[in-house]
Amino acid sequence: MIADCRLTGSPARVGLRANMNSDLDRLIELQRLDSAAHSAERRLAEEPERQKAFEARIEAVRQRVAAAKERLADNQNARRTVEKDVAVHQGRLSKFRDQLMAVKTNQEYQAMQKEIEFAQAEVKGLEDKILEWMLEADELTSLVKRSEAELAAEQKAVDADRRTMGAELSDLKALVERLAGERTTIVAALDAQALAVFELVARRRNGVAVAEARDGICTICHVRLRPQVFNNVRRNDQLIQCDSCQRILYFVPAAVPATSDKVSQPAQ
Repeated sequence: MIADCRLTGSPARVGLRANMNSDLDRLIELQRLDSAAHSAERRLAEEPERQKAFEARIEAVRQRVAAAKERLADNQNARRTVEKDVAVHQGRLSKFRDQLMAVKTNQEYQAMQKEIEFAQAEVKGLEDKILEWMLEADELTSLVKRSEAELAAEQKAVDADRRTMGAELSDLKALVERLAGERTTIVAALDAQALAVFELVARRRNGVAVAEARDGICTICHVRLRPQVFNNVRRNDQLIQCDSCQRILYFVPAAVPATSDKVSQPAQ
């Protein structure tokens, strides 16, 4: 990952420029531009995945709505099946009652009474089930409505996030164009050899070709510099590369607060 190399504090930046080799100064700025451009381009490249994430959010709620509707449909189908069974048993009851009027013996009468009682019990049990289905249907209907409201709210939120992302992408594209223009200006002013070294190291070191030297150490590869090399780097008057990572080194004078002007560095 390319670090976002910044020399943000203007007083510190001026202090750092004071006696600095002009090509070294330009290379530090070039690194800042390249790192910022890389960060913006990486963010732009994430757009398809972010769109997929938006759609996944919507799809998750759609599935909950579909599941709630399916449960409600199953409930209604089950209730209709039971209602048909009730109709069958009620038809039997009606038939038994008609037959009861035609029986001639007490034994036949008692047998028919048992049939009627059994059919009545079946009807009552089925009607209790229908009541349970109806109560559950009320709950499921409420669940469907809540799920649909959640879907509408999530769609609204995703639409807002998409608009925000669209504006961000537009800003990032404008930033990339601006950085490219600034880079062209700096490159045109750079010594060809200095630029060649920068680009070679950047290709080999994940885009980071410039590093601060602090307390005798390269702050990216963390290898200690030879004392004479560090003394030379401290003068900022020539291009000196780290013996270990080959990055171009610069030094921030002690009078300049390191927290405001140093290059943000990644791990090696």
